[in-house]
Amino acid sequence: MTLATDAALKVILSQAKAIALVGHSPKPQRPSYQIAQYLRSVGYQVYPIHPAVKAIDGHRVYASLADLPGPVDIVNVFRRAEFLPGIVEEVIAKQASFGIAIQAPVVWAQLGVSHPEAAAIAATAQLHLVMDRCIRSEHQRLID
Repeated sequence: MTLATDAALKVILSQAKAIALVGHSPKPQRPSYQIAQYLRSVGYQVYPIHPAVKAIDGHRVYASLADLPGPVDIVNVFRRAEFLPGIVEEVIAKQASFGIAIQAPVVWAQLGVSHPEAAAIAATAQLHLVMDRCIRSEHQRLID
């Protein structure tokens, strides 16, 4: 289910505690790195996801969502739109591994990232999906 209202985004951002950041770059000049730093600075636990990196600034990096040690509230996606359907499917599979008692995370695709197939997959699984929105900009606008 695609989410876009300010009220829904505000609830998501104010209740979330843990965020998996798919495509977290180790390079400080990259937006994914900068946004991860921002998210940490405002109190979120950020789990970097990148298959080719072991650590970023002393934080352990996970190769995939499947490697996360526990559930997260938001899966923030910094990958090209063509990868979004597969990431949504990976989130659904990871959710199933935790069982029905754990609330499904929100998948948040960064600015410029949207895909109709990902929206259809998320809707079928009743998974909340935010597309084409910058999580930092929305946090600054709605929470700060």
